[in-house]
Amino acid sequence: MAEERNQPGAEKEAAAPAAATGGIKAWLPLILTIALMPALAFGMTKFVLVPQLQKSLGIKEPAEGGSGAKGKSATEGKKMSVALSKLLVNIAGTMGSRYLLVSVTVVGNDGEAFKAKMTENDAQLRDTAMGILSVKTLADLEKPGSRNLIRTELINGFNNVLGENSVAEIYITEFGIQ
Repeated sequence: MAEERNQPGAEKEAAAPAAATGGIKAWLPLILTIALMPALAFGMTKFVLVPQLQKSLGIKEPAEGGSGAKGKSATEGKKMSVALSKLLVNIAGTMGSRYLLVSVTVVGNDGEAFKAKMTENDAQLRDTAMGILSVKTLADLEKPGSRNLIRTELINGFNNVLGENSVAEIYITEFGIQ
């Protein structure tokens, strides 16, 4: 009988340490993970990923301070935009059955001198734009990012006509495929 009394008491003693190990200690790794993961993700994005993307894309951080703001406003006053509307070309590979209608706004760095260059070279700029657009197939035009590629090609072509770094940006204001 003495042995029987020791056994139930031993079970109570074994159950007591098992209950003490549960509770908050068991949940601590989960709580720490939930609390620290957003902070870790923010830090990695802000201080590692974004700077690497900016470096690979060639984007420079804006200058901070009073002199950077003054220089930026001075260059904004010199920008001039000129519209080239209704550029109509046949889409390559469609045997003349499909066409592309594009209107663009060209932004230049030289103010009034840029506007004069654009007016003076209007026919050559339209020919350059139509030459760039007419080699595009329907598949090329429907790809994601095709407008950015067209924009880049137009900037390069227009800079060849007007002089290096004359064109700062091109905005595609109308883009229709028929």
